[in-house]
Amino acid sequence: MTTVGFIGSGYIGSTIARLAIEAGHQVVLSNSRGPETLADTAAKLGPRASAATRGEAAAAGDIVVVTVPVKAFPTLTAAPLAGKTVIDTCNYGPERDGHIPELDSESLTSSELLLRYMPDAMVVKAFNNIFFKHLLSLARQAGAADRSYLPIAGDSAPAKAAVTAFIESIGYSVVDAGPLADSWRQATDTPVWGTPYGPSSDEKGRPAGEDIIRAALAAATR
Repeated sequence: MTTVGFIGSGYIGSTIARLAIEAGHQVVLSNSRGPETLADTAAKLGPRASAATRGEAAAAGDIVVVTVPVKAFPTLTAAPLAGKTVIDTCNYGPERDGHIPELDSESLTSSELLLRYMPDAMVVKAFNNIFFKHLLSLARQAGAADRSYLPIAGDSAPAKAAVTAFIESIGYSVVDAGPLADSWRQATDTPVWGTPYGPSSDEKGRPAGEDIIRAALAAATR
């Protein structure tokens, strides 16, 4: 069993938390408003879920999921995340986040920007390319013929291995999309973002196998 801490508990975070609990993991939820605002969510998820402060969730997690707007990166506290494997689910959107020069100029990916705020963490990009309803509905047991794949990107081999094991435990297989510098290949509006799993209007989605995900990553351009 892994303990997964969540910094941010919106649609994607709460969906990952639900899948994690169904797979037998423990989850510790947090958000920017305080643990009391997550009491109902934790109660619905069951006894393996609890609510805490951001710092407590980060400290508790064997893996920590950061799922916040990119504009909130400067509010994150680096110390509790030192040495941790951090899953970055975040997508940059100037209409929400404001314009960030390093991202607009493509001199950094959003995950590399996150790493600047937590330099001692091991960041792995994952879960940012799939609609939260599809993430829930497409989970399958290992060995299922219609098991879907998710891309991950990161610079740390041990962190990638930990994230791969976690993703496999909650119903997906993994395509290694390279280092954080290549994580732009799974960013908003790239071929692998959303499209392989079907339109958001279809809440069940459609399975996307390894070849589909690899082809979509290869087709990305900047």
